[in-house]
Amino acid sequence: MKIHPDMFLAPYIVLDFTDERGEIGPMLMGDLGADVIKVESPEGSPSRQVAPFADEAVPEDMRSLSFQAFNRNKRSIVLDPKSGSDRETLTSLIIRSHFIFEPAPDGILSTFGLDYTTVVELNPQIVFVQISAFGVDGPHSDFAYSDLVIASMGGPVALQGVIGRAPVRVSVPQVWRHAGVEAASGAMAAHHRRLKTGLPQYVDLSAQNAMTWTMLNAMSAFAIQGADFQRCGLSYPLADFDLVYPCADGWLIALPSSAVLTGCLPEMIEEGIADSKWHDMDWLAYDETMRDLDAHHTTILDGVKLLHAFFATRTKIELYEFGLSRGISLAPANTLDELLALDHMRSRGYWYERELSGQKVNSPGLWAKPSLDSLAIRRPPPRLGEHTVEIRKEFREVFYQPVTSDSGDKLPFAGITVVDFSWVGVGPISTKYLADHGAEVVRIESVMRPDVLRGGAPFKDMEPGIDRSQFYGDFNTSKYSIALDMKNPEAIAIARRLIEKADIVVESFAPGAIERMGLGYEDIRVINPQVIMVSTCLMGQTGPASQLAGYGYHAGAIAGFYEVTGWQDVGPSGPWVAYTDTIAPRFISTLLASAIDHRRRTGDGCYLDVAQIETALHFLGPELMDLQLNGVSATRDGNRSRFFAPQGAYLCDEEDRWCAIAIDTEMQWASLCAEMGKPELEDRFSSHEARLASHNEIDEIISAWTNQHNAYDLMARLQAKGIPSGVVQQSSDLLKDPQNMHRHFYRYMEHPVMGNIPYTGHQYKISNYDNGPRSPAPMLGEHSFEVLSRMLEFSDEEIAAAYASGAIN
Repeated sequence: MKIHPDMFLAPYIVLDFTDERGEIGPMLMGDLGADVIKVESPEGSPSRQVAPFADEAVPEDMRSLSFQAFNRNKRSIVLDPKSGSDRETLTSLIIRSHFIFEPAPDGILSTFGLDYTTVVELNPQIVFVQISAFGVDGPHSDFAYSDLVIASMGGPVALQGVIGRAPVRVSVPQVWRHAGVEAASGAMAAHHRRLKTGLPQYVDLSAQNAMTWTMLNAMSAFAIQGADFQRCGLSYPLADFDLVYPCADGWLIALPSSAVLTGCLPEMIEEGIADSKWHDMDWLAYDETMRDLDAHHTTILDGVKLLHAFFATRTKIELYEFGLSRGISLAPANTLDELLALDHMRSRGYWYERELSGQKVNSPGLWAKPSLDSLAIRRPPPRLGEHTVEIRKEFREVFYQPVTSDSGDKLPFAGITVVDFSWVGVGPISTKYLADHGAEVVRIESVMRPDVLRGGAPFKDMEPGIDRSQFYGDFNTSKYSIALDMKNPEAIAIARRLIEKADIVVESFAPGAIERMGLGYEDIRVINPQVIMVSTCLMGQTGPASQLAGYGYHAGAIAGFYEVTGWQDVGPSGPWVAYTDTIAPRFISTLLASAIDHRRRTGDGCYLDVAQIETALHFLGPELMDLQLNGVSATRDGNRSRFFAPQGAYLCDEEDRWCAIAIDTEMQWASLCAEMGKPELEDRFSSHEARLASHNEIDEIISAWTNQHNAYDLMARLQAKGIPSGVVQQSSDLLKDPQNMHRHFYRYMEHPVMGNIPYTGHQYKISNYDNGPRSPAPMLGEHSFEVLSRMLEFSDEEIAAAYASGAIN
């Protein structure tokens, strides 16, 4: 296959044995230039049989829209384990490859009599990635699972939905999409470790742990504040005011902040919704009241009432455009057809347009805009065995093998320096990946305007403080913090000195802000031509909605995730807090690790524009195509599924304690009926279609039974019979989850203010290596002196001058 030198992963070969369990991961590496070879049996990958489907105008092996969504930039080879020549071909592929991705258990490598040990004998520098529900070993490694069961055991389900009803998952499959992208990130960390050590790398990715990271600030909440967070329906998760508002044709997401209220105030006064006293509001005091999470202040509630009245008579698109015109964040809870109609992504050239079933179909396109030609869509998803002949011919040649570097440090990103201007979620989580794996990451912070997460729960012992938040803490491990007043010219000069020495610069301001500081890419490449710079924001640096500033719940609403989370009759509750903040870092960390490797080979720096919404839309790829081809619009439906019946979270014998159960096969249904002592139900609802049609009745029967049992006892009993089931766990459960303990998922470290507390670990384990985190999150400005003295080699006089000038605050 022709190598494209500007593409980040051009020299590398990836063998993809995945099915629907993680195949988006190798696709990302293909987008970045790797030669991804999908190895399939004569029957084809099971993912070719995953619904939804295109119609019969499309060849049978290409009808799966899930396969269509996650397999571009791949070539397909068919190999039969019964064929001696095919076994030789596979051996040749393994010898010449750099990465292998495989689901576990029951990956097809085993049908060839191969596993990690035998693969390493063939290729002693391979990166071997296995993606599984709970990890490849441990007390839950052989659990039966479904999307709902894994998400329940991972934690996010407990946080989603409304009190008084069952907690809910996102109503379209998400688990393996998270796991797949995170597997690519883990593979790249392992690749850099391989370059440092020359050793083979084994990566064990847990989908359960990947879903725990979608809980954001709730991952270790119980250990920090002594209480779990609770699902909150249409309210803001961290305070007692509305986040989701009805409007004329649907729902809108907005904070009742001073910015939103003052932006709407002229029209509200003109229409008689608000009186003129609001002109005289002390808006600084108002926002301080909003930040008091215990406050039930009548002024805030009055502001919420005004917004309800103002939004109720206007459509979503009217409010969205009004917000853009006023510079305020009003995010429609888009349906998928409304999302496709927005001109923003189209103006950025985002959609990947092709023809299926005789019509043009848009699916998610490239997820970053680089200054180099380092990402591209080079080929559509392959037909079964489409490239068998050409691959056999090519692999008679000798391909590149990675070499060991001269570094004495074995941490993957040791020697890399990152200047991190980002804040809140996406940027800090992305740079945490580099920091935990050995990079020196310097957070640029300010006492005058601290990261908003330093003011976000959970706080140690529920006592707010600038250095007491684990919302901030979990996202910023292993980093340094310097406190700079970026309005001070001397602080800008210090930042430029840091950038001169940096390998990477990351920022997440609104478009144009970093340029106004004189620190945009065109400015800094003059002083550091090899620098890699990432700018990430909700909507990207360009396009008509680029100035929409907000948080992950705004992007999640615009992207369609609110529409597919919750119950039809009570409005969209949405995923927990800022859902796109859990997706984008998986893409960005993979991107950064790939850019570092490209620079190692070529010496070239680059600029990368990552729109968080454009990464997230990949997690709705099959559903977007299903809408365009079949007219099926994905929507929120509790825990129901077209593919599992019955499926739900069922109340057990304790208040608000639930067990998720999902039935995939007739054997599982028969086993469940026997466990419930109702064998007569087996024949009555003997087919999947019959169970779907009578789902409400079956739910009542199951609920009456589960109400009598302890959730964990029930899970153990059902799992023993091979029935997918799992307790809907909260952070208090996750901290003592036997599988998490086996994987050492939570890492206790001593923080100077918070004491000995748990930090949430990585979602994958790399063999014979401690993933980190390596040190607790920094106090604000904790390392200001060290950064100046050690990293920048300032003299004592220069350090004193920096403090005296107010540059260090």
